[in-house]
Amino acid sequence: MEEKRKYKRLPITLHLEVSNLFNQANTSLPINHADLEVFDISKAGIGFTSTSDLPLDYYFNASISVSGNAKELKYVVKIIRKISNEDGSFVYGCEFVGIASIFDYVFDDYEKLIDS
Repeated sequence: MEEKRKYKRLPITLHLEVSNLFNQANTSLPINHADLEVFDISKAGIGFTSTSDLPLDYYFNASISVSGNAKELKYVVKIIRKISNEDGSFVYGCEFVGIASIFDYVFDDYEKLIDS
């Protein structure tokens, strides 16, 4: 199968907790502290699993540190894909919104660390 993604997905283990979602109309959707287990990351976004049923096309704020980099990057993340599992959990695909390309070096360094 031909890879169509713009950026390489890199394996990662991160835990995020989200308590508020919002959409383009600035409608806020409070949720009861959804636990997200991030399993991959790229320059474009993240993939994660959760037992929480989150709506598509909503956003949340995330602070992520990659590869032991002391710099914690702040992202706005948009939920663009959701697949339900047989066990009742969900797999999500999300994209980073409005991220500056100046931070690409963080992902490049992490990819080098994984490849070595």
